[in-house]
Amino acid sequence: MPGTGKSRAPLWRAVVALCVVALSLYVALTQTARLGLDLRGGTHIVLETKDSPTVAADAASTDRALEVLRQRVDALGVAEPGLARSGEKRIIVELPGVQDPRKAAEVIGRTAQLTVHPVTGESPDPGEAKPAADGARTLADPDRPGNHLVLGPTALSGTGVKDAEARLDPQSLAGWTVSLDFHGKAGDAWARVTGKAACAPQGAPERRVAIALDDKIISAPDVNPDVACEVGITGGETQITGGFSQTEARDLAALIKGGALPVPVDIVEQRTVGPTLGADAIAASTQAALIGIALTALFITVVYRLLGFLAALALALYGLISYAALVALGATLTLPGLAGFVLAIGMAVDANVLVFERAREEYLGHPGARSRDLAKPVRTGFAKAWSAVIDSNVTTLLAAGLLFFFATGPVKGFGVTLCIGVLASMVTALVITRALADFAVARDFVRGRPALTGIASTGRVRTWLARRDPDLVRHRRRWLGASALLVAVAVAGIALRGLDFGVEFTGGRLVEYSTSRSVDADTARAAVSDAGFPRAVVQESGEGDISVRTERLTDDEQRRVKAALEKPGGTVTVERDELIGPSLGAELRQKALIALGIAVAAQLIYLSVRFRWTLAAAAVSAMVHDVLLVVGLFAWLGKPIDSVFLAAVLTVIGYSVNDTVVVFDRVREGRRRDPRAELAAVANRAVVQTLPRTVNTGMGALFILTALAALGGDSLADFSLALIAGVVVGMASTVFTAVPIAVALERRSPAAPPSGRGDRTAEVPDSYSPLEARRRKERGTGAVV
Repeated sequence: MPGTGKSRAPLWRAVVALCVVALSLYVALTQTARLGLDLRGGTHIVLETKDSPTVAADAASTDRALEVLRQRVDALGVAEPGLARSGEKRIIVELPGVQDPRKAAEVIGRTAQLTVHPVTGESPDPGEAKPAADGARTLADPDRPGNHLVLGPTALSGTGVKDAEARLDPQSLAGWTVSLDFHGKAGDAWARVTGKAACAPQGAPERRVAIALDDKIISAPDVNPDVACEVGITGGETQITGGFSQTEARDLAALIKGGALPVPVDIVEQRTVGPTLGADAIAASTQAALIGIALTALFITVVYRLLGFLAALALALYGLISYAALVALGATLTLPGLAGFVLAIGMAVDANVLVFERAREEYLGHPGARSRDLAKPVRTGFAKAWSAVIDSNVTTLLAAGLLFFFATGPVKGFGVTLCIGVLASMVTALVITRALADFAVARDFVRGRPALTGIASTGRVRTWLARRDPDLVRHRRRWLGASALLVAVAVAGIALRGLDFGVEFTGGRLVEYSTSRSVDADTARAAVSDAGFPRAVVQESGEGDISVRTERLTDDEQRRVKAALEKPGGTVTVERDELIGPSLGAELRQKALIALGIAVAAQLIYLSVRFRWTLAAAAVSAMVHDVLLVVGLFAWLGKPIDSVFLAAVLTVIGYSVNDTVVVFDRVREGRRRDPRAELAAVANRAVVQTLPRTVNTGMGALFILTALAALGGDSLADFSLALIAGVVVGMASTVFTAVPIAVALERRSPAAPPSGRGDRTAEVPDSYSPLEARRRKERGTGAVV
């Protein structure tokens, strides 16, 4: 019976793998991903509600404001708009395809009170600015510049308007009109005011009815001649004509339908992305992903042969599973999220490499069973790699979770896709790759040719290690000195050159322009200065684009800058427009620091639970070392520190701890096997055992990141640079920083001596080590390296 249980386990894994792939394929074919505005183009606006003299800005008033804004946005005719409350006082508005943020902000952000008045006369003077108690006032005539209309008491307010819609009436040749529907009593009030106006002679100002928003008349139509005096327009509906264009009619309908916001709102963030920039980003990222995946698949196939090929096939299925999960959850795919999706592919290699290296050790560590059984070392490899896979992925999930909770906008999407990618990589490696590997090694053709699997040879890195027999931990003081020197250089860069915080952390406005003629930065800087902005930071961006960054820049001033650039640059289009209010900039800086602090604390707590505190402290020290080096590199290079960089740093934190955890997992295993052994010897052995995994995993990630840096465009270049630096530094710091610190801390605070019963663990046969294999060979055991 035990044999039956064993035979059914691979079958159940295969069934689960097949079900997961089939479900993912169904979701991918029947649903489409929801693209963020940075990929499909449009405008993203964040509004913050403020207290009014009568209403406090809280969750309830913000929800009421949200409903008013929703009606206004719907009336604009924007396809698939998104509106949601964020926190207690903020509203996020996403308008796909809208490239003029000024117009959108004017329509949806108006806080005025909608009122309807009879016109009692006209005047050349503006009159008093403050209206009378009954609402009577004098306002400018929208149809006759320089003239003013004298308005009578308020006849009805915007709350009486049930609906307002822009319509095209081809039969009456009236063009675009605005149709109004009133609630019951408001319809009667409209009939009274229009009936009184109908009694006035044609052409008289008293025959007009004024619709006002706060201190501005948005429409003052004449009552048609066919309307009877004292009867007015009945039926609870009416139509406003006035030679409107389609845009004017929609805007007027949106303002009338939306009515008044219950509380004032301020724009604290505004981003606009051109459609071509989003399309280019999708094409570049897709190309980078395909090339990176192909190179990674080729690499692991060369290194691990048949098992590597099966892992490459599982990677392709991983991409399908991740995409299906993203679509099924309804998550929005942003440009940083797309980068996270691609990056997770490189990180998915790690679990496969961990398993294959353990399987290789098991196979080579038991020479007598080599030709007979391939399934056992593969099974043992998966079992022994489980702990390291879980620990390393949990550390990455902690960093991704912090991005989701503390980041804003597109960077939040990076945290979502990274979380999905990490979870999908574990399913892929531990279920799908396992099912494929179990099937392959059970074939007679493969069992008769063990070299085909890739686990029957030591590999070049292991062969080199066995030949060199390095004692890396012996020179730990030298390595710590070099690490301290690098940290000093990084800190010097931060202190001397400072950090170039992006507009997200400082507040202000950043606009990126594309010109039809090539314009250098000096020429553009002179044009912007002549337009009245001598302190603006003007730089070349991407392939011939010009970016302009200022502390404050209104929409009208942005148009002036654009007009100034048209002289030397020809046709100018806005590719990207980001506006961050000073309060939001300070808040984002605070959130970034909190996220980094929590990341360090969370990793320390988790590692302290999983390992002894000395190893946890060493891992966190190496992590801080890696972050400082990446930040210092950006300081020396003058690269911007923005939310995308924050995403890269938090990813570096996860990757750095991931790499260190794999080594310390071997250290823990070695200490359990021989509790009385010197930690330096155990640590050196762990480093030598895991170095092939470190190199192979790092190469897989670097293939992806290099492709992103080269092909991902200007938007992902700095992101990729930070991660490339983090991966390289993280690989080195595990060996040359984390392990030496752990040995030093352990010597200062050694673990309690083991009990006598612990000696029995020393009898457990050890995993394969190149150094131990070499010594066995010298003793004539016949072990092959």
